[in-house]
Parts: sequence; structure tokens; C-alpha cells
Amino acid sequence: MRVLVVEDEPTLCRQLRTTLEGAGYAVDLATDGEDGHFLGSSENYDAVVLDLGLPEVDGLTVLDRWRKEGREMPVLVLTARDSWSDKVAGLDAGADDYLTKPFQTEELIARLRALIRRASGNASSELLAGDVRLDTRSGKVTLAGEPVKLTAQEYKLLSYLMHHKGKVVSRTEMIEHIYDQDFDRDSNTIEVFVTRIRKKLGQDVITTIRGLGYALNDPEDRNHD
Repeated sequence: MRVLVVEDEPTLCRQLRTTLEGAGYAVDLATDGEDGHFLGSSENYDAVVLDLGLPEVDGLTVLDRWRKEGREMPVLVLTARDSWSDKVAGLDAGADDYLTKPFQTEELIARLRALIRRASGNASSELLAGDVRLDTRSGKVTLAGEPVKLTAQEYKLLSYLMHHKGKVVSRTEMIEHIYDQDFDRDSNTIEVFVTRIRKKLGQDVITTIRGLGYALNDPEDRNHD
């Protein structure tokens, strides 16, 4: 999952990046509203953490522009203001949730997880596909109840597919959502990770849809190769 953080306070920005990357997210950063708006308009994100008090262009304006442009990614707004009217303004501009500074990073991650789950139609923090279970809270994966150790990139790929169970995901979409902006995006690495996941979780767990991409295998649907 790929997250954009738009925050002008350097220490908090670094802290959020480290924390989110440690939780398994690919993270891009912007330190003012102008750059934040550009990235949110030109890249594909699973969620955005957006500070309201930004230089150049304020967060509410950035959010309003995204929504008018049809950008639908979940947005969690951050504000140092404790006024209920600012929170209402953020929600009215299209925010999905908010946190008032200072906050605990654990709460921010929990809220992001919930926003991403809801955006992909998943109510539970545990994602299931046959005998495979992925717990988004702990980052643990099990197969028929037995723990399976995945690398960070394998986990990101599996998590994205499980959040979008029932959908065919192209290599391009996968690359856009599991790598940050600065990563050397080579589509061949997706194939490598899929092969590794199949070795650990079973050859049938990920289905290749020729010419289209990949999908999690539905145990009730054996029509695909």
C-alpha cells in the first residue's frame, strides 16, 4: 500500500515516514501544499495524510482541488487547531477522518488501516483468501493457521491483492501502489515476488490472468489458468 504524507514540519515528516515504512507502507513526502497537490493529482495512492496548515497552498484548498478533480483516495487530515469548526471544514472539503496534533502514531496507523480497508470494501482487519489469512494490525500472514514469513515487498504485494480480492490487478497498478516514487520500478520484479509468494503459500494462491495481470485465487472459481 502506498501513502502520501503532506506535512511541512520536518521532524514530524521524518517520523511519519519511518513509522509508516515500518508498518509496511510505501511512502512519498511533500512539504508544502503545492507539491502535495501535484503528487496527489499525478500519482496513485491508497491513502493520504494531509496537514491543514501548509505553506504555499493550505490543506483545505488542496483537498478541495483533489475532490473536484475526481481524486477519491481516502484522506486523513492533521490539524494543530482544536476548533470543531476546522474539523467540520475538513470533513466538508472531502476528508475521510482527522487527527488533532499532538497524536500517537499508533492511532494514525490504525486510522489509516481502517480507511484503506473501507475504501477497498473490507470491514475486518483480517483479510482472508482460502486458507491464507493476513492480519493488517500485526502484519502477520498464516496458511491454514501456520505462520508464514514474507519479506517486506512480498507482504506489500500480497496485502494489495488481498485488499482487492475478486479484482484483476495489472502489473502497472501493482507497481504504482507498492513502490514509493523514488523506487526503481521494474515490472519484472513483480513476477519474481509472485513466484516467491506461490512457493510459500501454494501455487494456486495467486492466479495469472494472461494479458491482464494477477488476482487472488477464489477457491470457488477454478476457471482461470
